[in-house]
Amino acid sequence: GIKELLSMEDVDKAITSIGNDETALVVINSVCGCAAANARPAVAMALQGPGNKPDHSFTVFAGQHLEATVQMRNHLIGIPPSSPFIALLKGPDPIFVIERRHIEGRTANAIAADLIHAFEKYCGASENAEKASDTVDGPNDGKAQTQNEMPDTFRSIL
Repeated sequence: GIKELLSMEDVDKAITSIGNDETALVVINSVCGCAAANARPAVAMALQGPGNKPDHSFTVFAGQHLEATVQMRNHLIGIPPSSPFIALLKGPDPIFVIERRHIEGRTANAIAADLIHAFEKYCGASENAEKASDTVDGPNDGKAQTQNEMPDTFRSIL
């Protein structure tokens, strides 16, 4: 159910198709073992589980569709390149990010739990999704962070 984006144009169309009140899951896939064993199964588990889901789901494949991957990263300004990589966007803006360092050495179940928590918090018409739209979150930190409290790697995206 995740739309594969194969070109720069596909990426631009996908990103601009996200309404300001909609969410999108973005996965930068790769051929590495942590993508195959942990990231891809985690995304599948999270999307198949109960509860809120993103309005859109997109993927690019690093190493296979180079231009599409570069273009997706251009839309994620301020976030260091990483693959595999998973982000939840609200409109065109990242609100939850799982970088490679959050994937390596963790189980697919743990990563899926992070995603499900993010879906519940940010997706759907809940009051939580409304309140959380001006924050950026990451896995296992337990709370959303405002721009002043955010780690350096996130400050430039707001």
